[in-house]
Amino acid sequence: MDKAWLERAWKQVVDKIEQTSATIGTAFPNGTENGRFVMTAAHDWVAGFWPGILWLVYSETKNERLQTLAVACEEQISQTLWEFDHLHHDVGFMFELSSIKQYGFLEDEAAKRHALMAASLLAGRFNPVGSFIRAWPNWGGEDHSGWAIIDCMMNLPLLYWASEEIADPRYRHIAELHANMVLNEFIQEDGSVHHIVAFDPETGARIGALAGQGYAADSAWSRGAAWAVYGFALSYKYTGKEKYLTAAKRVAQFFLDHLPADKVPYWDFRLPKDSDDAPRDSSAAAIAASGLLEIASLVGDKDGLIYKQGAEEILFSLHTTYTVGQEQSEGLLLHGTGYYMKDIYVDTSLIYGDYYYVEALLKLKYAYN
Repeated sequence: MDKAWLERAWKQVVDKIEQTSATIGTAFPNGTENGRFVMTAAHDWVAGFWPGILWLVYSETKNERLQTLAVACEEQISQTLWEFDHLHHDVGFMFELSSIKQYGFLEDEAAKRHALMAASLLAGRFNPVGSFIRAWPNWGGEDHSGWAIIDCMMNLPLLYWASEEIADPRYRHIAELHANMVLNEFIQEDGSVHHIVAFDPETGARIGALAGQGYAADSAWSRGAAWAVYGFALSYKYTGKEKYLTAAKRVAQFFLDHLPADKVPYWDFRLPKDSDDAPRDSSAAAIAASGLLEIASLVGDKDGLIYKQGAEEILFSLHTTYTVGQEQSEGLLLHGTGYYMKDIYVDTSLIYGDYYYVEALLKLKYAYN
């Protein structure tokens, strides 16, 4: 495959972010409606992705205006630490991509403290009898006290980072206990994963799987598989425990084996046979591509070739097909699916899809340097 496409794709990203940063500024995009991003609150789970994108582009361009915007976003996100009832299991997404990145680039001690406080909040959501990190608060009149979700695998790096940063293993222990639970309770026989598994919060007994954002409880929500691929790869990166790498590879193989011809999945891999016109989810593709490149970097060139090639095929398709007509959207990627069953951001641009697309392109760039 001609690698010139990668440089073109990266230039497209830089040009787009330098343009949209002038209008988005220090707000927090979610998904698009009629081509324009709908903004959300600083405590929303997606809040970290915009500053995360700004930091990624800044890392290559050194555009100080992007740095200034990212710092202002982090200041807003950090204020949510005092809005306890609005916070949730996704503080990892929020603070890893804002506070931890800011600490890394600027050695900002305040940003470091914010991330450590968020890690303590996340650790406080751990239920020891079921060995799971509880998902949402009781929003919408539902009792979520026994719910765990696959997305939370991506929040565990906040805990691993905190343990390393302050030389305290407690955070890592919680992360590993949750990852072990996911190994046992979420991965289905064929390598697909459940979105939600419910437990009795008093005894820890497994009640059963729930459909969540998937088509059914035993279906295969494609973004959930992507979270699992990437999340288990990161748990292996931080712990060196082979069982996590084995899990990442197993789900990755399921993901790759079930992709359609253009390498971008439908929103669920296990849809009825008459669903050929179902929406795709470009965000699942981008997340998986970044996770596949993470695996490739961890196992080395020879063993990692299948994962690197898989990621490159996905990213090439995203660049050539899913950014066509991009001038009609503030987003980078088209045809994302947020929450199909509730008709929330279907066939649109999604800020988290954009983030992982940018991240994966950068990883692939450096893999060839």
